[in-house]
Amino acid sequence: MFRKLLAKDERMKAGDDGRHEDRPGRALRGRAGRMRGGRGSGRGSAGAVRLWGRHAVEAALKNPQRRHRKLWATREGIASLDGELPAGFPLEYAQGADLARLVARDAPHQGLVLDCEPLPELWLDDVLEGEPARPLVVLDQVTDPHNVGAIMRSAAAFNACAIVTQDRHAPPESGALAKSASGALEVVPWVRVVNLARALEEIAEAGYWRIGLAGDAGTTLADALPAGPVALVLGAEGEGMRQNIAQHCDALARLPISEAMESLNVSNAAAIALYAAATR
Repeated sequence: MFRKLLAKDERMKAGDDGRHEDRPGRALRGRAGRMRGGRGSGRGSAGAVRLWGRHAVEAALKNPQRRHRKLWATREGIASLDGELPAGFPLEYAQGADLARLVARDAPHQGLVLDCEPLPELWLDDVLEGEPARPLVVLDQVTDPHNVGAIMRSAAAFNACAIVTQDRHAPPESGALAKSASGALEVVPWVRVVNLARALEEIAEAGYWRIGLAGDAGTTLADALPAGPVALVLGAEGEGMRQNIAQHCDALARLPISEAMESLNVSNAAAIALYAAATR
């Protein structure tokens, strides 16, 4: 399985990734592209991204959009993978203690550590042109990589079309985020924009009903959900959505949690909201 997918990865290294870079309005990439209003996109990582853990590494190996640099692994770690690495893949066998020195302290590497390039940039209109029945998740200043990773996992589970974050106020691709996402980093499109308010305007123009989750809202999420396309907007724990972002929502809604608990972790709230959207 890896052999076929990684063959495409080799074509990408040679500059043939199958995408048309000359489409009107999408020629700029990198910093130049990200500075064009709210539509630009880009990853927060520069240089190599180091991933660890079986699910994160296996998903990255299967992802034809990834450019791989090197895999360090125990023999048990390689045996746990679903498929075989192609001949000549940059692999170095190591002991578990050696791998522990390559990752964050006490990180559960499960015998696998992979260095790879950040994922290719995405543009907001790339995901807005997709399936409108799939919900969109917008995160306002959610900076904890474990929360963002967990939200990606829920987004994959409930078939969300993408996650949108603000470039400056979101974590970069990282091993901690990928481990929390349990492979979802490779399958859920992640769009980073400069201006989140402008991005929400574009989302509305694309026909999405924007619902911001707020604990003090008078309407429950079930009552606020529309029949058509929906974008779920969540803010950071504690502060919640910024006022300007809340003003760019079509409705504010709350989850009907007990008064015994003031709030939920943002990743738990996202999972419940995505479930509600999936079962409308």
